[in-house]
Amino acid sequence: MKNLIVASTSTVHGESYLEYLLSTLVNLYQGTEEILFIPYARPGGISHDDYTATASQAFSKIDKNLRGIHTFENPIEAIRNARGIFTGGGNTFVLVNALHRSRLMEPLRKVIFGGTPYLGTSAGSNICGVSMQTTNDMPIIYPPSFKTLGVLPFNINPHYLDPDPSSTHMGETRETRIKEFHTQNTIPVVGLREGSWLDVRADNILLKGNHSARIFLKDKEPYEVNSGTVIDDL
Repeated sequence: MKNLIVASTSTVHGESYLEYLLSTLVNLYQGTEEILFIPYARPGGISHDDYTATASQAFSKIDKNLRGIHTFENPIEAIRNARGIFTGGGNTFVLVNALHRSRLMEPLRKVIFGGTPYLGTSAGSNICGVSMQTTNDMPIIYPPSFKTLGVLPFNINPHYLDPDPSSTHMGETRETRIKEFHTQNTIPVVGLREGSWLDVRADNILLKGNHSARIFLKDKEPYEVNSGTVIDDL
């Protein structure tokens, strides 16, 4: 039975890393004291060790130990044996490239479907969808495939931003980019705003947090769903 928290971001404005999610994570990881951390997305090019240290500080607040997957001799076995997993944010292209080239995507998918508690933030949430093609990240590396875990029946656009009518910026909005995606693809997209997350239990997908989410379907007008809404019918 799937048991996931799929969050737009690790950090909301004015709070420390993962602070807004800590009470939720106590419940998610109640069956283990050690979490396997996947630091491959490397935000800002940070090293795996430094990223793990940052995440460890947050998890220490709920008395959980964090160990980076890069410290294991056999990462596949580390995933198979993990009793809790966290994939942090950063660059989705870098993350997906590392997972495919290390042959970790399928083992990760299997343990998530098997019930291993999983937290993803930003890039770590992007990979929960059918593909990574609705990421906001710069394509600084070319992964072998854009296919991701497919543990959700739709794609995620984390850090979703609404158009600002007062802005003089003439570039594409997030909504425009997702509409462009739907000229070539049929996969539904959920725009997750900062401080929002999906609580996934088996096939039940519940939107949580302080904000609504925006739903995009091919050839249809986007619409809003409020926090507390089940969205497993996409």
